[in-house]
Amino acid sequence: MKVVVIGGTGLIGSKVVAGLGAHGHEAVAAAPNTGVNTLTGEGLAQVLQGASVVVDVSNSPSFEDQAVMDFFHTSTTNLLEAETEAGVAHHVALSVVGTERLQGSGYFRAKQAQEDLIKASGNPYSIVHATQFFEFAKGLADGVTEGDTVHLPDARIQPIVSDDVAAAVARTAVGQPVGGVVEVAGPEAFQLEEFIRMGLSAQNDPRKIVTDPKATYWGAELEENTLLPGPGAHIAGTKFADWLAQEK
Repeated sequence: MKVVVIGGTGLIGSKVVAGLGAHGHEAVAAAPNTGVNTLTGEGLAQVLQGASVVVDVSNSPSFEDQAVMDFFHTSTTNLLEAETEAGVAHHVALSVVGTERLQGSGYFRAKQAQEDLIKASGNPYSIVHATQFFEFAKGLADGVTEGDTVHLPDARIQPIVSDDVAAAVARTAVGQPVGGVVEVAGPEAFQLEEFIRMGLSAQNDPRKIVTDPKATYWGAELEENTLLPGPGAHIAGTKFADWLAQEK
């Protein structure tokens, strides 16, 4: 089948395209640098011709509250309308475990708005909720660093490698629309402090890490299990320590 991957040149999108292609599907990477812009609509009608599935793994270039809301609202609206015109049979979007519990964050309010648009569209859909990626440990730390100290909330996280996220998205894309959310997570839960400490240590990053009861996660307050998947989640196999070892 023809699958158009919006954001198909990024970290997850490129892996989804490669995985689908390896299984014999026609996977098309769609992004501004391939002539497809979901904000302006440029190239959308053309790339969706003959497509059975659209996978949206795109992300906002800015995480400022209004900018990210504008991105997901405009991009998703344009994409869903173009899919209806083209007769696309399945819309798959990548989102984040705990999005509905993280509404104190402008980014997650925008992700929730994206999901709400998909659910209200009438288009057959599946939403994949993934936990935080192994690759983003440093980025998470950077966002909550003051001086040389990383301030983290007291919460647990069950991170996953991007390869396993891409495999879950590709698997969902070639299946039947679920009309709801499927969750995917890594095999181990850590305290946030432990996850970040392991990630920074592997990069010889000397920053001090502390658990701070006032710290937030992208602006949202966390309870202990806010970032953890539910009991029905698909659990991927790659362990964080094994991934760190092979990245060295």
